[in-house]
Amino acid sequence: MARCVPMSRLQGVLSGKWKILILWYVAFYKVQRFGELSRRLEGITQSTLTKQLRELEQDGFLHREVYPEVPPKVEYSLTPMGESFIPVLRSMLAWSEANLCPPGYVNPYESSE
Repeated sequence: MARCVPMSRLQGVLSGKWKILILWYVAFYKVQRFGELSRRLEGITQSTLTKQLRELEQDGFLHREVYPEVPPKVEYSLTPMGESFIPVLRSMLAWSEANLCPPGYVNPYESSE
């Protein structure tokens, strides 16, 4: 059977323990700073967050805006390609709520968009 190139490429982009959550938080909050993401992603190391943000930027999902301030201010937002991925994130959330969450689970992010 031939390899499914589109799915293989998507797996390459999303590989990394934190990338789906990074995309989810940036999509939900529209703009996220490094420290905000670090606090939301409990357990992630600074080097891992930096690496995964850079990879998502290189893959065209995130835009990195650096402000010339002291201390430096850096904000991350979705690119148009990243925004086009929001329906996929919503589908993943709905599926995981239906199949992986305990009965009675209430999504604290349900009131988004």
